[in-house]
Amino acid sequence: MFKSINPATGEAFAEHSEHSAHEVEARIAKAAETYRHWRTTSYDERTALLAKIADAFEGDTQRLAEMATREMGKTLKSAVAEVEKCVSGFRYYAEHGPALLADTEIEMASGRAVARWLPMGVVLAIMPWNFPYWQVVRFLAPAIMAGNVGLLKHASLTQGCAQLIEEMVAKAGAPEGLFQNLAIPSSKVEPVLADPRIVAVTLTGSEGAGIKVAEAAGRELKKVVLELGGSDPFIVMPSADVAKAAEVAVTARTQNAGQSCICAKRMIVHADVYDDFVAGFEKGMRELAIGDPMAEGTAMGPLSSEEARGTVLEQVEEATREGARLLVGAEKIDQPGAWMSAGVLVDVPPEGKFAKEEIFGPVAMVFKAEDIDAAIRLANDVPFGLGSSVWTNDPQEQERFARDIEAGMTAVNAMLASVPEAPFGGVKRSGHGRELGPWGLHEFMNLKAVMLPKSDKSGPAGD
Repeated sequence: MFKSINPATGEAFAEHSEHSAHEVEARIAKAAETYRHWRTTSYDERTALLAKIADAFEGDTQRLAEMATREMGKTLKSAVAEVEKCVSGFRYYAEHGPALLADTEIEMASGRAVARWLPMGVVLAIMPWNFPYWQVVRFLAPAIMAGNVGLLKHASLTQGCAQLIEEMVAKAGAPEGLFQNLAIPSSKVEPVLADPRIVAVTLTGSEGAGIKVAEAAGRELKKVVLELGGSDPFIVMPSADVAKAAEVAVTARTQNAGQSCICAKRMIVHADVYDDFVAGFEKGMRELAIGDPMAEGTAMGPLSSEEARGTVLEQVEEATREGARLLVGAEKIDQPGAWMSAGVLVDVPPEGKFAKEEIFGPVAMVFKAEDIDAAIRLANDVPFGLGSSVWTNDPQEQERFARDIEAGMTAVNAMLASVPEAPFGGVKRSGHGRELGPWGLHEFMNLKAVMLPKSDKSGPAGD
């Protein structure tokens, strides 16, 4: 049994039954059966369905958003924005999908060939609670366009959101079995992954979860995409608008209560502007509006659970033991629920254990860099390589950061965010593979070479 617990109050408001082994088998069987038909559908059929799913999400935005806020604590405003992003994701693939899957003609001395994108089968998605809709849509929209079928193992915290996604897809008229939620705990994922009817797996989650899934997928020789943790640098150089950078840094560190893989977690600031940045950043973090996530003016709600808050507070204690200084916040707020204040740590020893960790909560580490070389060294001196944000108006510095920061993504003079059109993913221990854009569409597809006689000018019929 899964419980939906409102982290703003600590009270359970719903229960969800776990699927039995028989129910899981029935859902896998239905997915495999549906794939045999769905793989043969035209691009027009797929894009029409994607557009209808987008309409379903758009028409139920408020209900979807309120469920996310109640289950994991994000502000209602940010939950609405998440649903709106899902709508844009479905519509992106509905509009651009056919062109992204067009055949590529290959001329050869011995004849010619066509490179064609074909679906693979049933894809298992293991998704987290922090963006309970958008994380799923990042896999689901391209899966539908590709001609694949999806099974979702969602986080235990957000089973209400999982059920609503299933409802939206069904409401749009999708074939039964095209998308189904598996209400199972993490301990029961491995047998599902091993099932021969599952052809690939995508996971967004912790480094530990990624290792387990990659090992299991490797034993079965199945394709896997991993989007794991990050400790993203937010670098500020003297040529930047420092006041603006400090203002954006507050949002970049505390969006979703700091519970985002691409939150800016390490502020790396040039010595010449360090004091000005820290003053502005500290003020913004101190004045952050923390409160009822349903209220209009709230900037940050609670963390997702008391357990998550406990982990962050333990990390802050570890940092201070290593020599870091707590400048502001990072304290438990004494009321029911998973509340804490936003915090800033300075004088963090770069060589310490804590400096290499990811803090999945609203606490920032601030480092001072003497020059661009030192900033890049600090940025890369962690096991992760997901995203990064750099603030400089010097074109040469912008190019240097883009080239030398070890990350899958770099935003210049802006907070990093995912968008449907651009590739999303990391390097190092932040995972491998890409979501979104044409790259996310192609990850779980068979790129088939169709060899044709040189005299044959017609070739196989494209979609």
